[in-house]
Amino acid sequence: MKKIYDVITFGSATQDIYVKSKKFSPVAKKSFAAGRGICFPAGSKIEVEDILLSSGGGGTNTAATFTKQGLKTAWCGRVGDDSFGNLIIKELGNLKIDTTFISKTKDKLTNTSVFLAYPGKDRTILVYRGASDSLGKNDIPWSKIKNAKWFYLAPFAGNFVALTEKMVNFAKKNKIKVALNPGYNQLTLPRKNLERILAKVDILILNREEASLLTKIPYQKEKAIFKKLDELVHGICIMTKGGQGVVVSDGRYLYRAPSLYPEIVASGLKFIDSTGAGDAFGSGFVVGMIQKNNIVFAIQLAMANSGYVITKWGAKNGLLKKGRRWPKTKVTKELCLENGLCQIKK
Repeated sequence: MKKIYDVITFGSATQDIYVKSKKFSPVAKKSFAAGRGICFPAGSKIEVEDILLSSGGGGTNTAATFTKQGLKTAWCGRVGDDSFGNLIIKELGNLKIDTTFISKTKDKLTNTSVFLAYPGKDRTILVYRGASDSLGKNDIPWSKIKNAKWFYLAPFAGNFVALTEKMVNFAKKNKIKVALNPGYNQLTLPRKNLERILAKVDILILNREEASLLTKIPYQKEKAIFKKLDELVHGICIMTKGGQGVVVSDGRYLYRAPSLYPEIVASGLKFIDSTGAGDAFGSGFVVGMIQKNNIVFAIQLAMANSGYVITKWGAKNGLLKKGRRWPKTKVTKELCLENGLCQIKK
């Protein structure tokens, strides 16, 4: 009997290593892109207060949301044939994420990120892009993944980028809905290729920098951006704005919602780590659409999921579980007219 999946996710898997130390000293210097960096003595041992190992990467982070919300979920991707790869597979199994479609390679090590966390909200990340980015079309069990209701495509990099259009076409052929959260490498594909992909996507998820890159319109001009996005995408378009909330279009209405962070802080929780917030929003929105097919509800669930994930270390530890109560952000709805103006819909 063929196994049916609610969602199969695609994208990277990383072994995230968090190292926290008060001895990582912030140093202000104009030569750093951000205006400051971190400093520690060369050739010395440095005491750290805490260390945490957790899986990360867009493919596995989004899979964690889906499975925690009670959906039958699988991740299709690649890890290295190494100890970190085995740790990731074990963690996904513990989360009840199907690991059938994971391939291993001896040619590359598992993707790894080392987070250097120091006092304050900043952290520096050392990134190794390895096995996940080397996934090719022959590594995907096409005949087995067609029994899915949704594909969630997180950002791809390396050789994986070239598979984006093939995966979207495969989904459409097999009547599988597609949520796409493209990364820089996908957004800079040849324009004709990119437009063919976007025309077949059911949900497009971007942050405001990505939306600006795609449309070539400054992100402050939101209505102009969504006018362009609605021309490219026949489904739902999302532009997240970090602490300023989100804007969503279904082609007729614009939906706006503020961040839930103030309410979460008021409940006694604190900001800990922003890793995985974008993945939590995108996957939370898709869960909301699967559960109720209602954009307002999907925005509220997504905003809560991303709001709680930043109160824990790691990209999976704070994700909402099915049945947990969560606060609902206020969503406004605007009817967009042909002249480019919008009016609030009560």
